[in-house]
Amino acid sequence: MIVVMGIFAADLIFHTPKLPAWTETVIGSGFGIGPGGKGSNQAIATARLGGTVEFLAKIGQDNFGAMARGIYANEGVGTRFLHESTDLPTGAAAIIIDDKAAENAIIVVPGAAAALTTDEIDAAADVIGSAAVFLTQLETPLPLVVHALRLARAKGVKTILNPAPAAALSADLLSLVDILTPNETEAAMLSGLPVTNTAEAEAAADALIARGAGAVIITLGEKGALLRQKGETILVPAVRAGALVDTTGAGDSFNAAIAVALSEGLPMAEALHFACAVAGLKVTRAGAGAGMPMRAEVDALLAAG
Repeated sequence: MIVVMGIFAADLIFHTPKLPAWTETVIGSGFGIGPGGKGSNQAIATARLGGTVEFLAKIGQDNFGAMARGIYANEGVGTRFLHESTDLPTGAAAIIIDDKAAENAIIVVPGAAAALTTDEIDAAADVIGSAAVFLTQLETPLPLVVHALRLARAKGVKTILNPAPAAALSADLLSLVDILTPNETEAAMLSGLPVTNTAEAEAAADALIARGAGAVIITLGEKGALLRQKGETILVPAVRAGALVDTTGAGDSFNAAIAVALSEGLPMAEALHFACAVAGLKVTRAGAGAGMPMRAEVDALLAAG
């Protein structure tokens, strides 16, 4: 069992041949609506990778909320702790994708997700306590993240924090995290150190471990991922699975894969390789939650070498 806490946001996806400047209007090349929010993406990815998952979040009583419930029913994501707000809308995000670079810019409005309460988190205490992994991010308000991590830690559950979007984190919060999973930009912001090569990534990870994190995995994009733990480094290369289409949700797929791999008892080196394969597949298809790979695809890619 894996418990993911985070937000659902309906993704409004705009494809464009160029990013507009302020006051400029650009004719786009495509549009779509799909499931998003880092926590939701991670919950969907977890289910598609074969994990049993419960999603702890809050949505509104509106069309986007109904869309979320329908998606989770189809994907096999548990919703026992998917709460509803009677007065706030379901979260939404505008995602602008550059056709040429396949890079994205995102604006997220959490809506009801920001109104999750500590009581609603506590209602999931028994399920969190029975989980192999508790996974969360920083789209949920920070006090709630701390509360949930403290609950999971008190119950002896392995905790993973994906520190995105990046925010200043206290030593007290970091001490509740078994595995911290920033990308290069987030690692640099959190540590105050540059992260442009392997040595710098190790130094940034060591700084975060010195402040309380148990271990740090820094995702390095095309260079793969680096694990730093107990003064040792494991560097795993990226896994190529096809042409780059959309990087949206790649980090979410990676985090879900780490959670699934650890819940299955895989050693960290194997977990990293598995996660790199998952992310490698994710970036070959469009959409965040909708583009998450299935376990059979990942196993086939790994078997092909």
